Amino acid sequence: MSKKKRAAKPAEPVFEIDKKVRKALLPYRETKPVEAIGRLSQIGDQAQLRVLAGGTVVFGLVRCDPRMIGAGVRMLIAHEVATLMKDFVKRRVIRARPRSAAGKEHKPRKGRDTRKEASSFPSGHSAGAVAVARAAAAVYPQHAAAANAAAAGVSLARIPGCAHYPSDVAAGAAIGAVAAGLVNAAWRQAARLVARRA
Repeated sequence: MSKKKRAAKPAEPVFEIDKKVRKALLPYRETKPVEAIGRLSQIGDQAQLRVLAGGTVVFGLVRCDPRMIGAGVRMLIAHEVATLMKDFVKRRVIRARPRSAAGKEHKPRKGRDTRKEASSFPSGHSAGAVAVARAAAAVYPQHAAAANAAAAGVSLARIPGCAHYPSDVAAGAAIGAVAAGLVNAAWRQAARLVARRA
C-alpha cells in the first residue's frame, strides 16, 4: 500500500479493532450476563439522565441547597448540549450497529438514515453520561472519580451487547466531555459577571 493511501485512511486501524471486537462479542450478545450489562447501560438513556438531573434540582430545593440546585441545572444543560451535538453528528453519519452490521457496514459513512439500526455513531448514552458526570464533578470535585467511573461504566456497557462499537463509545464520550466543558466554562463566566454586579 502506498504512503498516500495509508495517509488517506488514518482511521482504518480503529475500524479494524471495532470489527474484531464485534466478532468476539457477537456470539455472547444474547447471554444473560450480557443482557444484564445492557440493562445497566440504560441508566445513560436520555430520559433516565434527565430524571437524574431533575431529581438533583428537586432534592436541592427540598434541602434549600443552592449548590445542589446549581449542580442539577448544570447537569441538565450539559446533557441537552451533548444531545444536540450527538444528534448533529448522527444525522450526517450512517453506521450499522454491531448487532446488525454485515460486510463493510461496520464503517461509518456520510449520509442520512433515521433508522435506529443505522445510527450507531456516535453513542448517545456515552455522550449524555459523560456530560452529566463532568457537570456534576465541576460542582462536587470530591466526587469526580466516582462520577467519571459511573459514566465510563455506562459507556463501556454499550459494547458487550453489540449496541455500539468501541469507537462509537469513544466519540460519544468526547462529545460529552466537550459539551460539559462548554457548559462549565459558560457557567463560570456567568458566575463572574453576577459577582461583579453584586
